[in-house]
Amino acid sequence: MDISKKIEAYFEEEHLFKKEIAILRNLAHKTEAIETFKWHAPVYTINNKNVFWISRFKNHFGLGFFNGMLLKDPKKVLENAQEGKTKAMRHWKFTTNDKIDEEGVLSYMMEALENQKKGIDTKPIRKKKAKTPIPEILQEALNGNEELRNGFEALSPYKQNEYASYITDAKQEKTKLSRLKKIIPLLMDGKGLNDNYR
Repeated sequence: MDISKKIEAYFEEEHLFKKEIAILRNLAHKTEAIETFKWHAPVYTINNKNVFWISRFKNHFGLGFFNGMLLKDPKKVLENAQEGKTKAMRHWKFTTNDKIDEEGVLSYMMEALENQKKGIDTKPIRKKKAKTPIPEILQEALNGNEELRNGFEALSPYKQNEYASYITDAKQEKTKLSRLKKIIPLLMDGKGLNDNYR
């Protein structure tokens, strides 16, 4: 079944909220969003980026915004889609008792589209892993052997950190010594601790 048929089937299927989701669809058609179908629901995109979707469930229906956390939300209607699992998504849920605020819904759709057009996004920012201080036992070995020190310093900070953590994570002094003994040949060869597994 092609995408347009899937979309039509979604809106034509008999459902408790059939009329209501048709209203949301009509509002979406007043925007410049492109209607498509993903994850078993109509999704609205701009510049090939997902912006919002229309959903229906057993007890409610609504709109989902992929980068909803960026919306101003003057009506205070947006809920976190999956608490703890996603930071960006937000839902505007309706039940049988709710009248759709068409003007409000349209303004939220337009704002979401504008944000996407401007490139305002919530791409996750990778946190840099904290640098592990070089343990004393490793530092002494590096200070006492220029070739060893050169091998260590030639490694990327990430690989240096792996070595430092490898020794620091050992609980007992004898384990630290045996780990140091194990890594010396690797450092002399300019290899990272886990290069054989990469």
